[in-house]
Amino acid sequence: MPLETIRLLLDFGLLILIWMVQLIVYPGFLFYSEEGLISWHKKYTPRISIIVIPLMLGQLMLYGSLLQSEKTIYSIACFVLVLLVWLLTFTIFVPRHKSITAGEFSRNTLVELANLNWLRAILWSAIFIWNYFTFYD
Repeated sequence: MPLETIRLLLDFGLLILIWMVQLIVYPGFLFYSEEGLISWHKKYTPRISIIVIPLMLGQLMLYGSLLQSEKTIYSIACFVLVLLVWLLTFTIFVPRHKSITAGEFSRNTLVELANLNWLRAILWSAIFIWNYFTFYD
């Protein structure tokens, strides 16, 4: 399978994932009791990680490979967008998820999680859309 197709599939997988998280998962956290959310979150994070980690690593590797093979506005911009998603994930989202698991969170933490996740939803949407139109150009 060509690398372009794999990249498009990874981008599509992350697009679907982030919109499910944005529209269903994070808003759903607000309907749990504190104890219920802590209990569920301890099960949710390792399970979602099984899906997210391979997709994110694959995307990073493929855009890194693309950047090494060709220095174009497209390859540079997409790699930077992927790096921004990683930066947001590890500076904003991982700490908030750790606070939920530890039971050190408020309702505001959950609202922030959903509101700030729009950044990742926009970035992953942009990556997919740009790759899609580049793929079919």
